[in-house]
Amino acid sequence: MDDSELTAEKLKCGEFLRRHLHAAWMLRQRANKTPAAARKRLLLREWQAARLARCYADLLTSARYAQPAHFILTDLYGPKDFSSRDGEIERILPLLLNLLPLSALQTIALAVEIDALTEKLDAAMVAELDRAGAIDNIDDDAYSAAFQNVGRRPDRLRQIALIRNTGDALERLARKPLVTTALKLMRRPAQLAGLTDLQTFLENGFTTFRSMGDASEFLDCIEHRERQLIENLFAGVAQPFDRLS
Repeated sequence: MDDSELTAEKLKCGEFLRRHLHAAWMLRQRANKTPAAARKRLLLREWQAARLARCYADLLTSARYAQPAHFILTDLYGPKDFSSRDGEIERILPLLLNLLPLSALQTIALAVEIDALTEKLDAAMVAELDRAGAIDNIDDDAYSAAFQNVGRRPDRLRQIALIRNTGDALERLARKPLVTTALKLMRRPAQLAGLTDLQTFLENGFTTFRSMGDASEFLDCIEHRERQLIENLFAGVAQPFDRLS
């Protein structure tokens, strides 16, 4: 790829980032428009955080996989509010386009797309749980019923595919020495600009996957369990969260 093609691809990636950042921002604004709405969103996210901890207790206590599991389940897929990080990406995007290789930008774009899609699915779940009168007392049965009523199987499968793609991209990045240099160059400007959340996200993802080495078994486990869970939930299987291999 020559310089002009690389520049064009980076600009395309930048536009992709802006589009999904805006979508995530709009959804968060809507979800947090009142204290009551923000509380309902938080209740769902707290329940989902507990669900992830339950479904991945083995990975979170594994000597090899605890750190990457924590990163995937909190910094990428979990209930954390990414509004600060995403706002930082918007502000620092010209610097990112100049400093980071295309592969790193594409990885960030995947993470932001996950964020926007998760906000969309969570908003639908909050609305359904609230309609059913279960938002204040979410349990496995209430969540399963809401999940089936919301539907959106293609979006659920897309969410899993994005998580897998992001993990694969982070593993590839971890093998590139130039990314280490770029992140170090960004560290001081990011701190001065108040962009600590973004820098922490980038460095955590990079160092986590570099220390893990081959990530295929780890990512296979997450992808398999999340796909299995989707099938359990849509099929109405009893105790769907406890029937994961």
